[in-house]
Amino acid sequence: MAASAAATIATPLKCGLLSSQGFSGSTRILQLKKNEKRSVRNACRGLITAKIDLSPPPYSLDALEPHMSRETFEYHWGKHHRAYVDNLNKQIVGTELDLKPLEEIIVATYNKGDLLPPFNNAAQVWNHDFFWGSMKPGGGGEPSGELLRLIKRDFGSFEVFVNEFKAAAATQFGSGWAWLVYKANRLDVGNAVNPRPTDEDKKLAIVKSPNAVNPLVWDYSPLLTVDVWEHAYYLDFQNRRPDYVSTFMEKLVSWDAVSARLEAAMARAAEREKEEEMKKTEAEDNLTDSEAVEMYLDPDSEDSEAT
Repeated sequence: MAASAAATIATPLKCGLLSSQGFSGSTRILQLKKNEKRSVRNACRGLITAKIDLSPPPYSLDALEPHMSRETFEYHWGKHHRAYVDNLNKQIVGTELDLKPLEEIIVATYNKGDLLPPFNNAAQVWNHDFFWGSMKPGGGGEPSGELLRLIKRDFGSFEVFVNEFKAAAATQFGSGWAWLVYKANRLDVGNAVNPRPTDEDKKLAIVKSPNAVNPLVWDYSPLLTVDVWEHAYYLDFQNRRPDYVSTFMEKLVSWDAVSARLEAAMARAAEREKEEEMKKTEAEDNLTDSEAVEMYLDPDSEDSEAT
């Protein structure tokens, strides 16, 4: 059963809602939009509500047994995940982060690596929701379709990918995460025109991150993750992290979820390219119009001399 953590303070507020853009395409953002609308209704009654919900896994707590036990879920989701939600709500209530989508909170509080206090809790809430959605009963096996095609293109074979993903998870020092991501490889150069990525630039990659950090802060699209914090596996595997990671890959991964995330990531990348192309065209049109006006008003022109 899902539990909610909320903190409220009374304060006057004008009734209104500005839509926020988050990490579109994830199941988490749909839940956040519902929470945001509900919070705004409360705000119109004179309350600001910091409300990030503790969402349950998309299956029962014993659905992944014997590979991941109900006891692990009771501690991992019921205690650790719950604590991140509770602490985050306390940190953001009444601040400018109130009512923002979780993804925006993460990017804002990452603060280009100079972490602000809410970052760890915000990122861990998102990471755990994403992790639960990366698994399913009867998971594992091999993906198909576009996902498998890109895995073979970018890693050489599915077997090579699996071995590299396992190695990344096993060698992440201390607490953290291993990820499969989709990269658009856009260069971010402030004083230059950023080149559009080619089809070869858009690729899958394996990355690992320490503590709560996730690929959203690097502008990558996460597709799959495994939690390698010790509390994720100790009850079932003790200190045998490699065995836990192998079980995750062979018995638990939901390739359907990963494929859906890839499709959404590719659609976002295409939409972003289209928006950037429109901005570039608009800027060029504005420059052309400006040059035309300067030519018309040139005081050294023959028409100006004649007058």
